[in-house]
Amino acid sequence: MTIYSIFPLQFGQIETYPLASRKSKVTVADFAKPLATNSSLKNFLDSLPNFLAANDLRALLSAIHSTKRARKAILWGIGGHVIKTGLGPVLIDLIRRGFVSGIAMNGAALIHDFEIALCGNTSEDVEAGLGAGAFGMARETGAYLNKIASTAAYTGIGYGEAAGKFLASRKLNPKHTGASVLLAAYQHKIPVTVHLAIGTDIPHMHLPPTAPPSAPPRTTISASSARS
Repeated sequence: MTIYSIFPLQFGQIETYPLASRKSKVTVADFAKPLATNSSLKNFLDSLPNFLAANDLRALLSAIHSTKRARKAILWGIGGHVIKTGLGPVLIDLIRRGFVSGIAMNGAALIHDFEIALCGNTSEDVEAGLGAGAFGMARETGAYLNKIASTAAYTGIGYGEAAGKFLASRKLNPKHTGASVLLAAYQHKIPVTVHLAIGTDIPHMHLPPTAPPSAPPRTTISASSARS
């Protein structure tokens, strides 16, 4: 006789059933459909599967269009990857077509977009830069962004508006400025709020020589206002 008080599971009441009778979350009717040559974007969206992220995308597009028809605000929240992966021109096109009422971005998005506008490239190799003590040490990025933060704090406007104004006042390469969300938003009077991570965004490593220490905290408060 066994010393255990626990007995093996009993499977006598388990039954199988026909596969066709089971309620399934995926059916062949919901599958993606191959596109014909030279199909439109609408046809592409219609061809996507009818579940998971594809349905989420359709719902998002529908919500944006209905919001625009109702003349309500369409607010976009973005991080650095939206800019560094090259989606800035798409967002700029949406600004021009009236699908953007305001943008909230973090410090990384500000940095990437500013560097793109200034010289056409961004996103340094973090791993390589850390070892050499050079990560975040681009001179223009630190100096200019801290100058903009100080200007925003002292003039009472937000960081996003101040950055757009700074870029609009400079003679920059048109190929680069055409990809800047900050500049496009400023030119179209779209508010941009910048939400910094105090002490961790790279311009803060440049603070002692280039800007008053109080500038970023003050500007963060200003940037969170409706004025951008």
